[in-house]
Amino acid sequence: MSDATICALSTAAGGAMAIVRVSGPVAIRLTDIIFHSPSGRRLTECASHTAHYGELHDEEGNIIDDVVVTIFRAPRSYTGEDTTEISCHGSSYVISLILKRLIAIGCRQALPGEFTQRAFLNGKLDLSQAEAVADLISSTNAASHQMAVSQLRGHFSHQLAHLRDQLLHLTSLLELELDFSDHEDLEFADRDELSQLANNTEQKISSLIHSFAMGKALRQGIAVAIVGKTNVGKSTLLNRLLHDDKAIVSDIHGTTRDSIEDTTQIHGITYRFIDTAGIRHTSDAVERIGIERTYQKLEEATIVLWITDEPPSADEVDMIVEKSKGKELIAVVNKIDKHGGASYEPFASLPTPPDKAITIPISAKHGTNIDRLEEAIFDASGIPSITQNDVIVTNIRHFEALTNAHEDIQKVIGGLEMNLSGDLLSEDLRACIGHLSEIVGGTITPDETLSNIFSHFCVGK
Repeated sequence: MSDATICALSTAAGGAMAIVRVSGPVAIRLTDIIFHSPSGRRLTECASHTAHYGELHDEEGNIIDDVVVTIFRAPRSYTGEDTTEISCHGSSYVISLILKRLIAIGCRQALPGEFTQRAFLNGKLDLSQAEAVADLISSTNAASHQMAVSQLRGHFSHQLAHLRDQLLHLTSLLELELDFSDHEDLEFADRDELSQLANNTEQKISSLIHSFAMGKALRQGIAVAIVGKTNVGKSTLLNRLLHDDKAIVSDIHGTTRDSIEDTTQIHGITYRFIDTAGIRHTSDAVERIGIERTYQKLEEATIVLWITDEPPSADEVDMIVEKSKGKELIAVVNKIDKHGGASYEPFASLPTPPDKAITIPISAKHGTNIDRLEEAIFDASGIPSITQNDVIVTNIRHFEALTNAHEDIQKVIGGLEMNLSGDLLSEDLRACIGHLSEIVGGTITPDETLSNIFSHFCVGK
């Protein structure tokens, strides 16, 4: 790790106030050069975790800004190094003057993610916690925020550490047997205990792998396709769910010729609603392309909202049910205001309705039962209440490492069933431990991997 003292803006640009962070071996001394306190006290003489009001001066002694400087002495800082945080006014000109002055007296501009990288290298965070910092910054809803906080607090790391420690203990015993290979009947590692541990580990890793699908959906938004014939109110429903006039609404058939997407939140979960072109027979080439894209969006969706405004034909029912296989299907009977509140059952033509398919009567135009539909959408997503103690995998790097670890632990289970020797079992156990360690950076990680991870951070973090 470089021994340079680095500086960067650590808050979003454009606010009324800003924070310039300085970290490194001489961070406090360099900040002290440009800082002038009314009391005359030097920052180098001040205790850690104290805040000091004063002025920053340029090389000619002119005032740059009134600031508050907070001191964090190593190792009790975010990076584990001596650190100062300069709270100044948010003017881009003021910030540029402060950074130029710091660089002129010996600082270096921080690289993207370099503060968090130093925190990792100094043992303040493990690798998964460091990545959680970026997730926390980019969180856009309550669920993604809770997942990032859980990972930042080390819940994921603690689970992995517990698994690694157990596996490492038995690996050590297996390898100890090799030192006493002359005694063929001597076994330090109890095979029943090893089998039980391997199966428990396999179940826990499998559970974490399966959580990735949920984590990915929570980060990117759960896809909900709004489908149906032309002029049944799909675009009106989209606007109602988004609380905005996103889609053009008219009485002309085929107004929506391509998919329109936007997101909104229901109970802290992001949903990505997709308004599709109306399904009907048409000679219009452009509209036919839009209908083909409707079928494509059906494939992508997790939840399908099938909109009707009159009892559908048997062919329409069969097509929707066929295209929605493996997805959550909600039949939405629209325009009940025109029928005096009367409704009907769209699946009545089927001898056996699809599993878990439900019907909700609404008026998209007047907002009738929209709250009930939103509850049905939330229930169909199957998302449990997310707390800061839950561990849900959201990172593709973690998913790949867990998948590799799962393959290795399955080899161990198979090897135990075949009564393989301890040296072969130990090799697969160590491979499993290695993949689990990759997640938290417990093993030597190539510089290329670290650079790739931290390069995705914004400057100043």
